[in-house]
Amino acid sequence: MNPEGALGADIALREYSRARSVPLDSATGRALAASGVLESAVPDPHRDGHWLLRAGSLVGAVRIRVPEARCSLTVRIAPKTPVRRLFFLLGFSLDPAKAWRSGRDGTVDAGAYEDVLPALAHAVERQIDTALRQGVLQGYRRVEESALVLRGRIREAEQIRRHFGRTPPVEISYDAYTADIPENRILRGAAETLLRLPGVPGPVRRRLAHHRVRLVDAEPLVRGHALPAWQPSRLNTRYQPALRLAEALLTGTSPEHRPGELRLDGFLFDMNTLFEDFVTAALREAVREYGLTARLQDRHHLDTVGRLRIRPDLVVYAADGRTPVGVVDAKYKTEKTKGYPSADLYQMLAYCTVLGLDEGHLVYAAGRTDGHVHEVRGSVGPHGQGVRLHQHALDLNRGPDELLADFRDLAARLAEVPTRLR
Repeated sequence: MNPEGALGADIALREYSRARSVPLDSATGRALAASGVLESAVPDPHRDGHWLLRAGSLVGAVRIRVPEARCSLTVRIAPKTPVRRLFFLLGFSLDPAKAWRSGRDGTVDAGAYEDVLPALAHAVERQIDTALRQGVLQGYRRVEESALVLRGRIREAEQIRRHFGRTPPVEISYDAYTADIPENRILRGAAETLLRLPGVPGPVRRRLAHHRVRLVDAEPLVRGHALPAWQPSRLNTRYQPALRLAEALLTGTSPEHRPGELRLDGFLFDMNTLFEDFVTAALREAVREYGLTARLQDRHHLDTVGRLRIRPDLVVYAADGRTPVGVVDAKYKTEKTKGYPSADLYQMLAYCTVLGLDEGHLVYAAGRTDGHVHEVRGSVGPHGQGVRLHQHALDLNRGPDELLADFRDLAARLAEVPTRLR
């Protein structure tokens, strides 16, 4: 067994970087290719016993166990975007009103960690610690059970069906004041999930284990089941930042499945999804200042009979909520350095045609080129002019205030204020 394929070995890659040749046995290479974690994993044609590995939009860490090769391999994928900026994008997408950044309530503290998983584990642990600082939250939960002592009210139908009317036991229902509530179950689930993942720093792991003990009265989550529902309220205000981050962990791309004999454990952010969520959340907040409304993934049809469905990332409407004034699509394509593919322009032209708009906007996660404007030949918009397609580039290395200022500029344009996205 070569060193990289041995038990507990690590492979470090970077999002959308050039393929790296790594020594792997064929069983481990095939398992890695089948996992879907990487954009590509193929045998290296120039080096025997090596595989060419290239990461795509997924960043984070995952452990792959391959029984056939009796080995375990941990793959770590670093983002091109700085980890602190990544957490700003995540925090804003989860709660735009609080804009989780330095100096505001709900700040995501990534600590000094530069890798995604250690930073995420630290952030979740700090939020759980803050939530539990005033004690474990308790609430009322409806309990239905069989008991030897009468408590609450008798469930008459169940009493007759199960016990033919005899007592005891008694089928009862009552409201229990307990720590076994959805909020605590979610926090416990987040702590237990992180304790299973590779690469969680020792000090963070110990604190997470302590939180799990404090939350022991909450029922564990069941893998594959939907998360328990909770409602924001005055009583759980101190829990809310932790709950939002915990849900992002639990509902994100967290491979914990077995395709065939392959087992994966880890956590991965999809940068495509994260960027699209940030763009739509930021622009939706920005257009509200002008009395406009925005709807995500609004359904429309390209043809008259309604067979060809289209779903732009964001459609902005006038104050009446019915008249489209703008359409925006987010494209996370930082790997493209010589312009953007024409397919994006064709797609945006279709959106403008269906919505009756003179202009469409494509927002890319790239800062190496200025935005371009394309006037489509032969097209006529609703105001008698050619349809114009705008390509905007966002530099994710810029500060949060600068990023949000770009969206305010675009919102002003959509509201017919004479400013432009830089």
